[in-house]
Amino acid sequence: MATCPECDAEIDIDEDDLEELDTGDPWDCDACGTRLRVVNLDPLDFESDDDDEDEDEDEEEEKKEDDDDVEIEDDDVDDEEDGEDWDE
Repeated sequence: MATCPECDAEIDIDEDDLEELDTGDPWDCDACGTRLRVVNLDPLDFESDDDDEDEDEDEEEEKKEDDDDVEIEDDDVDDEEDGEDWDE
């Protein structure tokens, strides 16, 4: 029997599901909801599926960078307007 690497709960898998599992397959821990990935079949072993978390973090960073770009563009417009006042 395998355990969740996040909460140490025992992961109970039906024999039918076990026969269909392959290394790299995703699995959700029933106890804590963590997304896991099969790393070994004999003995059955799981690890946290960090890829999903990394993708979420990357998306958040990209959105933050996009928001920063918009702010920079707004600042540039204000600077140009200020510059025009100085030229007049």
